[in-house]
Amino acid sequence: MISRQQLTLDDARQIASAAETEARLQGWNVTIAIADHGGHLLWLQRMDGAPLMSAEIAPGKARTCVLARRASKSMEDMINGGRVAALAMPVLPIEGGEMIVVNGDVVGGVGVSGVKAVEDAQIARAGIAALSAAGASCTL
Repeated sequence: MISRQQLTLDDARQIASAAETEARLQGWNVTIAIADHGGHLLWLQRMDGAPLMSAEIAPGKARTCVLARRASKSMEDMINGGRVAALAMPVLPIEGGEMIVVNGDVVGGVGVSGVKAVEDAQIARAGIAALSAAGASCTL
């Protein structure tokens, strides 16, 4: 049997709150999605004024980084580098999905959508950093 850390709803709330704070500080309206270690949605929050499509994209980004065990940008880079066969994978290869890694284990992912992809990733990392600041052994 394997014992592992798991995200709680309180963890998801903490991540989402910090991500929302970063988005508001920047004046960005986004959707924030948080997935557990299996890529299943724990949290979905669409800020007022966020693009409607972002509510579909953010969960896909969160799920992608959990399933691929890497940031969603790495999948985008792979395709942009010519590995177009990766388009057949069950992932959303767009920057803005970041893994939540605790003690070396991927315990979930944060996906953000609504602004430029690099800005989406910035917001996701801000949320994860808050969990780390609260005492979790997260790595970014």
